[in-house]
Amino acid sequence: MIALYREWNERINVVSRKDIDALYEHHILHSLAIAEYLRRYYPGALDGAQVLDLGTGGGFPGIPLATEFPLAHFTLCDSIGKKVKVAQAVADGLGLQNVTCVNARAESLAGPFDWVVSRAVTSLDNFYPWVKGKFRRSILYLKGGDVNAEIAELVRKCRVEPAKIRTWRVDEWLKDEYFAEKFVIEIGKDYLCPPKF
Repeated sequence: MIALYREWNERINVVSRKDIDALYEHHILHSLAIAEYLRRYYPGALDGAQVLDLGTGGGFPGIPLATEFPLAHFTLCDSIGKKVKVAQAVADGLGLQNVTCVNARAESLAGPFDWVVSRAVTSLDNFYPWVKGKFRRSILYLKGGDVNAEIAELVRKCRVEPAKIRTWRVDEWLKDEYFAEKFVIEIGKDYLCPPKF
């Protein structure tokens, strides 16, 4: 996977050139935080599931997740065609049969999907209206920084009930300092049960 991304990044810049040497830690491993979250809270939930990765760019988090969950089908969507081209080339290069790449805007997608995943595409209150009504289970959103202020704005502007939102600190799993302010934010269609550990 890393070699494919390096090769494609030389032609089409989908990962900043200064960050390409940290591709595994900052992009692949960060994407897999969603996989760890699902294993902890929803083991087996992706078996046979339809997953939308909206704003996938070059395939994050969708491609790392598709390698982890071969029984799920991932639709990787981005409005920028050259990024979708890279995601498709990497998926093809890895032989992923469970990935479809789409050059489209969120509003044009039919859905519904079981899950929506994304990685810091925009603020939560901007993102949520794009996928509202397009998912059956939850949104799993990778985000860093002051997530509490952003969640408060989501609740206020989009009228999402706080009991449908859960945050999980990625550094509960990955102890590297890079992940100290990174979260998986779940926005459920229904109320979320307390965690079972």
